[in-house]
Amino acid sequence: MNNKNVSANADKAANLRERLPDVSTGPGVYLLKDKTGRVIYVGKAANLRKRLASYFARRYRDDVKTRVLVEHVTAFDVMLTASDKEAIILEANLIKRHKPRYNVVLKDDKRYPILRLGRRHPYPRLQIVRKMKKDGARYFGPFASAGGVRQTLNIINKVFRLRKCTNSEFRRRARPCLHFQMKNCLGPCCQDVDPAQYDELVQDVILFLNGRTPDLVRQLRKKMAAAAQGQRYEEAALLRDKLFAVQRTLEKQVAVTTDLKDRDVIAAAVSPAVSVVTLLTVRGGFLQGTRHFAFEKTLSSEQDVIETFLLQYYEKAPFTPSEILVAERLPHARVVEESLDPLQQRKIRVLAPQRGPKRQLVLMALENARNQLREQLDVLASGQALLKRLEKSARLRRLPQRIECIDNAHLGGDNPVSGLVVFQGGRPRKKDYRTYRLQTAGSGDDYAAMAEVIERRFNPHKETLPLPDLLLIDGGRGQLGMVVAAARRLGLDTAFDILAIAKKDEQKGEENDKIYQPGRVNPVTFGPDRDALLLLQRIRDEAHRFVLQFHRKQRRKSAIRSELDHIPGIGAKRRAQLLAAFGGIDRIRRASAQELSAVPGMNHPAARAVREYFEKAEVRCRKSEAGSQNKERGP
Repeated sequence: MNNKNVSANADKAANLRERLPDVSTGPGVYLLKDKTGRVIYVGKAANLRKRLASYFARRYRDDVKTRVLVEHVTAFDVMLTASDKEAIILEANLIKRHKPRYNVVLKDDKRYPILRLGRRHPYPRLQIVRKMKKDGARYFGPFASAGGVRQTLNIINKVFRLRKCTNSEFRRRARPCLHFQMKNCLGPCCQDVDPAQYDELVQDVILFLNGRTPDLVRQLRKKMAAAAQGQRYEEAALLRDKLFAVQRTLEKQVAVTTDLKDRDVIAAAVSPAVSVVTLLTVRGGFLQGTRHFAFEKTLSSEQDVIETFLLQYYEKAPFTPSEILVAERLPHARVVEESLDPLQQRKIRVLAPQRGPKRQLVLMALENARNQLREQLDVLASGQALLKRLEKSARLRRLPQRIECIDNAHLGGDNPVSGLVVFQGGRPRKKDYRTYRLQTAGSGDDYAAMAEVIERRFNPHKETLPLPDLLLIDGGRGQLGMVVAAARRLGLDTAFDILAIAKKDEQKGEENDKIYQPGRVNPVTFGPDRDALLLLQRIRDEAHRFVLQFHRKQRRKSAIRSELDHIPGIGAKRRAQLLAAFGGIDRIRRASAQELSAVPGMNHPAARAVREYFEKAEVRCRKSEAGSQNKERGP
């Protein structure tokens, strides 16, 4: 850090210290803010004045994590509470609201697959979803991988024979599907299935998914013996096959405790760059799975990380065991327990075992967390080394820690859109991705599209993203010149580096994609170090994938609107109901008037209008095809 920055930080710290005498010495929460007014850290304290003073004391500024935080702080706010318990709860709520950069912020589990068991239908079915809703259904998971959840679902489908069809298919089906023929479904859509018998299957599935496999084995064995004693041998044989399948699944599970209790085991490994929380899920004494949660640039201790994680994770978890094991005693364990109890409507205990089998579980979780942290740090280190090589090869003015890439897409000039992707430290940062529906650029005018996106991306009144270190453009010299001119108009021509990447021309014998730089006639040569070029290609390909995905979505919306909006009596609400019931325009086109009228919100006149529209469209299509054939034959 140069002398100018040191002096500026000293002045800033002095100004903040002037406010300290006005701060209360009671308990509460403090919010540290950067120069834009954004909250970058939320903390709690039993003595607010003492805790805030510690950030600006010289002995604490020697700590790397504290120094990094204080360098960005320009203001702070405090919120008083009546007790430490209220401070902890308020801190958790403020972290969820502001999502500060240097706090532990647990992301939504949308990317993790979850099994959903609907309970409002008389014959519930299991399905894979990515988001939990308050709809009365039972949720199981999240699962660490899509492969794991599909394997579990396959076992359940073969063993328990629940229905597979959707609710709309269930209503319309006239005969059993192939699953029924393969004896993987009881066929309640067409067969007379006793709801009580089906509910027994559902209860067995719940036991299986909750990890109560030994209990399920005992129940199946008991039912099989009763069926055999009652000379219901076919039923006994089915129960026997089900029992063997469940036992094979049980053999693959690892027993870690002998008391057969449910518990979660949580440990954390912390570093200045990244922190990892590991969660071991134990159900019925068997280890069900391991999940890792990574958090970048957290400035909390391991105890604070675990406390914050507990309050955020179990607020949305589908199931919370009565016992949670942690690696270290938490200073506010009692407050955490009291916060979790109302959510689960039963007593939750947070324990830090010091000996015995439970301690071994904690040590296992801690070792997993440390191994995962080492892997994360290795990835970060390799990414930094690659960025340094890119900086040197392309002769950039700064290390390209944050790289943004822009790409455009259209189809014959229709639905022109642009997309922006962001790579931080060599890895995608998807929460910063942006999409743009072009407004002023002409159809197919790639140069004008680039200029419009630059002006919208770097508009300080509408965009809060930080400036990139490197802006990458998918295009050649023409697109590069347009972007440089647009950046110059905004006064940003020296704020970041700009490069353009163009596809190689194989007809000219070119072996690599070309990288163009402002003020340089020939493309940048990377020599033997192709890793830096491959990184730019990967970023360009991600931008291309992202913008094409957005463009297809816009085209589908336009196609659906153009089809259904021409039908009299079909407005926005009915259009949404039809799409939700049939899943797409092709199924609506093939549906009968009776099936259409059965959709909520539809009636017979509206259904007839839909049928007449698509029947007339089909007639027009046939006439057009016939005319084309006659024209090809000639006179």
